[in-house]
Amino acid sequence: MTESLHVVCPHCHTTNRVRADQLGSAPTCGQCKQPLFTGHPLALGDEAAFDKHVQRSQIPVLVDFWAPWCGPCRMMAPAYEQAAAELEPRLRVAKVDTEAVPALAGRYQIRSIPTLALFVGGREVARQPGALTSAAQIAQWARMHLPR
Repeated sequence: MTESLHVVCPHCHTTNRVRADQLGSAPTCGQCKQPLFTGHPLALGDEAAFDKHVQRSQIPVLVDFWAPWCGPCRMMAPAYEQAAAELEPRLRVAKVDTEAVPALAGRYQIRSIPTLALFVGGREVARQPGALTSAAQIAQWARMHLPR
């Protein structure tokens, strides 16, 4: 029997049940009918959306904590965008603007930006402060920290 996973929709934030062997087959949300994976980083604009994606989704979530005024953040953004296309649907790629949602930066004690954090099963399992400059570096770092 094929395992089912909970995947939170990036559009309406509904939790969907998706067979693991169907993740790569462009699954859509049962509620809003939008694609569950877009190949682009998902902007998590508030704590509720962040918590839902990190806590409810059974796929890992890679989060870039960044700010619009941050030069290294802007430098890393194109590589992070490319990495999203490469990493999804194995994991969700998301961004949190620490200026817009400072409570999350405080909760996770983000001391420098950009900071990448990988969440698996609702827990932070790895953190990388500072910019990674290529999609390959970002993807390699994320994959290295995924559970086997």
